[in-house]
Amino acid sequence: MKIGKGWYALFTAPLMIIFMIVVVIPFVIGIGYSFFEWDGLAKHAATFVGFSNYIDVFKDQQFLNATVRTTIFTLISVVTVNLLGIIFALIVTTKLRVRNVARTMLFMPYLIGGLILGYIWKSVFQEFFLSIEWGNWLTDPVKSIIAMIVVTTWQLAGYVMIVYITGIMAIPADVLEAAQVDGANYMQTLFKVKFPMLMPSFTICLFLSLSNCFKIYDVNISLTGVGPNYQSEMFSLNIYNEIFSLSNFGYGQAKAIIFFLIIAVITLIQVSITKKREVTL
Repeated sequence: MKIGKGWYALFTAPLMIIFMIVVVIPFVIGIGYSFFEWDGLAKHAATFVGFSNYIDVFKDQQFLNATVRTTIFTLISVVTVNLLGIIFALIVTTKLRVRNVARTMLFMPYLIGGLILGYIWKSVFQEFFLSIEWGNWLTDPVKSIIAMIVVTTWQLAGYVMIVYITGIMAIPADVLEAAQVDGANYMQTLFKVKFPMLMPSFTICLFLSLSNCFKIYDVNISLTGVGPNYQSEMFSLNIYNEIFSLSNFGYGQAKAIIFFLIIAVITLIQVSITKKREVTL
């Protein structure tokens, strides 16, 4: 029986309405609030300040430091997450006997909430590292970022692994057989056949890891917090503190809009670049 377009509209309309209420409308309202000086409580006390909030953001040294810190963290984490994810995927798609168990174990860290994950690793860094006299990484400006990279990689590598596994299993067997017949060894097959055909998976995984790393919040707040002198404060935590700790609602919204634009531009550039390199059969 053929389903008419009306039925599709009937089932998708509730989702679209929820999306509009939860995402689109609050986003538009937030843009409006970014032009006001407001503590988020008394609406009559809101004062229209135009673009001054946006101008002040670029004079905010703490926010600029958080921007640089988050960018460095994201660039390194995207590489480590995807590198480890593709290695895991290649291992568990072999004839390894425990490959199904390995897939489950490697994916499990992603199922743990970021807050819980941060507190677990906080104990590891504080107890184990201090016991072997490596010092407290969470209070060091450089090592605290490395700690967050370690935790984020451990959490997301298994997640992107699943996407890479799907891409590897979708490669036609006859293409791989043809490469073997032509005398290609494992590394040649990997770089000349598998990787080019995995570009759709690379597009998805790079997008997911980029957006997740830029938006890191729960691991940041539970593992390191802002750190001494705000040395480990990231984008999202800086915005949260501006709005809810300092009660600068309008100014914090301006930061959030700039934050959104940065992520949108970077991810769109990444998707457009990787899309052009995708191979179709």
